[in-house]
Amino acid sequence: MFDILLLPIGLAILIKGADWLVEGAVMLARRLGLSPLVIGLTIVAMGTSAPEVAASIAAALSGSGDIAVGNVYGSNIANLALVGGLCALMRPIQVQPASRRRDLPLMIGSALLLWPFLQSGTLARGGALFLLLLFVGILIYMIRSERKRFGSAILSEEEKQYLQKPSRGVGISTLFIFLGLLALGLGARLTVYSASSIGRMIGLSEAVIGMTIVAVGTSLPEMITCLVASFRKHDDLSIGNLVGSNIFNTLLVLGAAGLVKPFSISTRLLASDYGIMVAVSVMFTVFALIRGSINRTAGGFLTGTYLSYLMYLFFY
Repeated sequence: MFDILLLPIGLAILIKGADWLVEGAVMLARRLGLSPLVIGLTIVAMGTSAPEVAASIAAALSGSGDIAVGNVYGSNIANLALVGGLCALMRPIQVQPASRRRDLPLMIGSALLLWPFLQSGTLARGGALFLLLLFVGILIYMIRSERKRFGSAILSEEEKQYLQKPSRGVGISTLFIFLGLLALGLGARLTVYSASSIGRMIGLSEAVIGMTIVAVGTSLPEMITCLVASFRKHDDLSIGNLVGSNIFNTLLVLGAAGLVKPFSISTRLLASDYGIMVAVSVMFTVFALIRGSINRTAGGFLTGTYLSYLMYLFFY
């Protein structure tokens, strides 16, 4: 009974944390003359990906490689299909040309790159270190590229209006971000603990728990943050958070977990589940490239895809 009561408490903390994080991130970006996209790709994405890092490292240390990898697969699928779909259903998400040309291909490339390192069934420290180094390289490239673009005259009307709005000081903005990330972490921890306990009580396997309860639970910071950002019409922050989080999950989360302790994974995660993650990444990218946005029709299709994925997990 106590575990069930933790769910609404955790969700309430998550919502308030997301509100603080979005407000602080937008204020900080405006104060520093940066685009919301670069803040979404870095500070917000890394902050909302912290639960995935903690969960996968803990799983690797306990010898549960399936939970570590299943968490990444499930979180990436949930980010794009569930979170992206719900945000688009609430309000179509505009995708800037910079994201279509640079960030979305990097996201797909990161997912495809996992295959050579995982096909043996074990992630060794050498492969994990390479993933981490690649993550650092991609992060530096994205930041430099976006700062160069935002420093030029090639800005949308929305970005120009955004720069002209007043902002609070760096200290206040940073405090909002810190409090938001702290609340998101606490809320996600309470929610995952509660849901995982319930999942074990009803007899779910570790792989299914990793790809559903843990994955969705650790994706709650992205979900609530993106919904709040979308509601406030900060589309760049939403896209940056989704795409950046998926890149971080793939490279940083698995790299950190494998570096701490090499782990093995099951054949199932190497086959169908990996293919689903790549397919959803490609689907999201195609929708963004066709219209330059994720509209409500695409959002409905993505959400439906995620519900079908859940049915596959529970009945396969």
